[in-house]
Amino acid sequence: QVQLVESGGGLVQPGGSLRLSCLASGNIFRINTMGWYRQAPGKQRELVAAISGGGSTNYADSVKGRFTVSRDNAKNTVYLQMNSLKPEDTAVYYCNAGVQLRRWSNEYAYWGQGIQVTVSS
Repeated sequence: QVQLVESGGGLVQPGGSLRLSCLASGNIFRINTMGWYRQAPGKQRELVAAISGGGSTNYADSVKGRFTVSRDNAKNTVYLQMNSLKPEDTAVYYCNAGVQLRRWSNEYAYWGQGIQVTVSS
């Protein structure tokens, strides 16, 4: 069983910063791509940022230059540094990870429970 637990969300004023963390735990052989998605009320879940096992990153156009995704493989943790936050960044943010449970097993996608980020004055 694999669990992803997010932390670091909350309320912040426009222009402020937050840092989200997501810790993966359980019977893990390897974690491949890790990423962050978000879902605002009435909207579909969208990719915010992702980072491969080798460190390659990709970002949604709306967050480029403001958000930075990183990971600590030794800690099975992915981070999302969010700067210059805007009201439109308000959403529930979800952590996602592609996990192999054994060396030769398929990769399975796991999700965190989600964490609220609210940008408001």
